[in-house]
Amino acid sequence: MSHDLKNAGQATQNIHAGQHTDWTTGSVAPPIIQTSTFAFKNCAQGADRFAGREEGYIYTRMGNPTIARLEEAVSTLEGGAGGLATGSGMAALNTCLFALLNAGDHLVGTHSLYGPSRMVIERDFSRFGVQSTFVDTSDLDAVRAAMRPETKLVFVETPANPTIVMTDIAAVAKIAHEHGALLLVDNTFCSPIIQRPLELDADVVMHSMTKFINGHTDVVSGMVIPGSKELLERIRPVHYFLGACMDPHQAWLVLRGFKTLSLRVKACQENAIQVAPWLESHPKIEWVRFPGLESHPQHALAKKQMDGPGALISFEVKGGLEAGTRFLDNVKLATLAVSLGGIETLIQHPASMTHAAMPADMRHKAGISDGLVRISVGCEDFVDIKTDLEQALNHA
Repeated sequence: MSHDLKNAGQATQNIHAGQHTDWTTGSVAPPIIQTSTFAFKNCAQGADRFAGREEGYIYTRMGNPTIARLEEAVSTLEGGAGGLATGSGMAALNTCLFALLNAGDHLVGTHSLYGPSRMVIERDFSRFGVQSTFVDTSDLDAVRAAMRPETKLVFVETPANPTIVMTDIAAVAKIAHEHGALLLVDNTFCSPIIQRPLELDADVVMHSMTKFINGHTDVVSGMVIPGSKELLERIRPVHYFLGACMDPHQAWLVLRGFKTLSLRVKACQENAIQVAPWLESHPKIEWVRFPGLESHPQHALAKKQMDGPGALISFEVKGGLEAGTRFLDNVKLATLAVSLGGIETLIQHPASMTHAAMPADMRHKAGISDGLVRISVGCEDFVDIKTDLEQALNHA
């Protein structure tokens, strides 16, 4: 394609990035190059590719044309130096941690991270001498206080999972850089349609593409997008040798879902903008956290660093855990399941599901109450979502 996508609009980038016509056949849809290895014309070519003297593919764990299209597509929207596709969001995180941390290093993280993200840092990386401190990264003084001479990485998730607390990316990037550390941002909740951390001076962005980027609740996948070529080449070998690669068919499915990312995110967000105030006014709801509500303490920050409030809402049903359980057990249109970002509305209870492995005192300190319910608003008609939540609340 001859059009300069760097200067194109977001929707145009979304549809065309990575979507090169296959002139061997003329196929508009990208082919699935379902192979584990690639043939060389002769020994010299094989040697040149392994030595980096010639571009080309060697082995799918180290690169594949179908996967490369997806990497280009996501990196284009994020404004990155390139992408590294992985088999899951956790594979993306572990690739970053292995590449950016050494024994004796220290990490500062958002205290209400996705449960498995925090678990792998505290339980597994600690075994290799990596220390960590988790704080409310929306509090810049808390971030400054947590920094140490050995801090090499600050890892934030914003909005946080599942508290919907936001972190000022540009401000935390400044703190990290002043201390010689890098900033890694999990942008899963927003996708590049709503938020682009690299534009706010983050160093690396990661995604669980299982969520909004794929959007159809049928593929598990992840992506790492460094903001510079230097960081890309620092992370790439770890990605290869850790074996965090993606399967070509998996990449093709995500690339197909990616084309409609802008449409889906905007549709989900439009519904959430209606669902949140309705919930906030409902007599059976204790509180609601949604960046689009003026009641959200960081409403102004959301307007500053996001292109919309997103589609994730957290709230608590009056009556605590027991009432919340009755509510969740009675949804009919919404699907009671973990994950988020699908075209369908998903609803779950973090304290007993995604964050169950966190000790109760840590959960409460992170703002994850026992009664907190998280909803990922989907693309259904708003009136149908509202009707379903209304009838479920009648059982609470």
